[in-house]
Amino acid sequence: MQPFIMTPAYRHGAETPWGGAALRTVFGKSIPDDTTGESLEISALPGLCSRDAQGRPLDQLLREGGTAMRGTGVGQKFPLLVKLIHARERLSVQVHPDDAYAAIHEKGKLGKTEAWVVLDAAPGAQLVYGIQPGITWEQLAQAAANGRELENCLRWVPVSPGDALFIPAGTVHAIGQDILLYEIQQSSDLTYRFWDWGWRDAQGNPRALHLKQALDVSDVSLRLSPTRGVSKQVTGGNRVRLIEDRAFTLDRLEVATNMPLEDSPERFRLLTALCAGRIVCSDGALEFKPGDSLFVPASAEEINVECKGALLMAAPGVA
Repeated sequence: MQPFIMTPAYRHGAETPWGGAALRTVFGKSIPDDTTGESLEISALPGLCSRDAQGRPLDQLLREGGTAMRGTGVGQKFPLLVKLIHARERLSVQVHPDDAYAAIHEKGKLGKTEAWVVLDAAPGAQLVYGIQPGITWEQLAQAAANGRELENCLRWVPVSPGDALFIPAGTVHAIGQDILLYEIQQSSDLTYRFWDWGWRDAQGNPRALHLKQALDVSDVSLRLSPTRGVSKQVTGGNRVRLIEDRAFTLDRLEVATNMPLEDSPERFRLLTALCAGRIVCSDGALEFKPGDSLFVPASAEEINVECKGALLMAAPGVA
């Protein structure tokens, strides 16, 4: 099977009041409006499936393609979701459950471990990445019950383009304003909202909070930092391992001219281009531009990436 570019689904408007227009101005996406927060680049979520050039949704392609699409080491439930996100304003403070909690309390859904790569950010940009050192779970619970007091518990970290942030389930987090990023996550729509900065819509209505669930799953001990990854020289450039987890791996491919990818019959791969170029395999060639996301089936062979620039490559993790 040949790699193919996917057409994204979008979250926008009232769903993402914090969103902006950068997905169009930076990547040329056909976004629905100027408050489009999320481009679901490669998604099998019900109602938010990405599609191939013929308009076929990813869930259909996975059913029809079987192991040739997914690989022999990937189960029937599609495990990953790739997004591009533009935050014109800061997002709500959130936390996600792990697989065990979701299985019991969310009717068998997957949990949500994710990772971000900052693509662009205003000078001085920050985001929430965990809880301040010394804050106990009991203190967090008390602050959450008093609304705005939760803000005093949050750990803000500065970020700049190129930073990668691993966000395991249980990490309290929030994207800050004026940030454009790539996200790889488990294929799950489970988000527990801790705090929404007092935001209200035009009718004066707040969005729902999920304090019990958020407190159930929050891990105040997590102390993570942004990373630039570990670089390894390979034929045609460098391969930088940004994240390695049982849920997924994430690499930045820094291509000088032509980088061959090893065949991978056990698992598919998901490429998101940050430059223009083309991907060549035994069945032909496909041109891509910045912001394009490609599904590389497990059965694709003799794959070469031809460009001068970088791509992000995600794949299912190995337990």
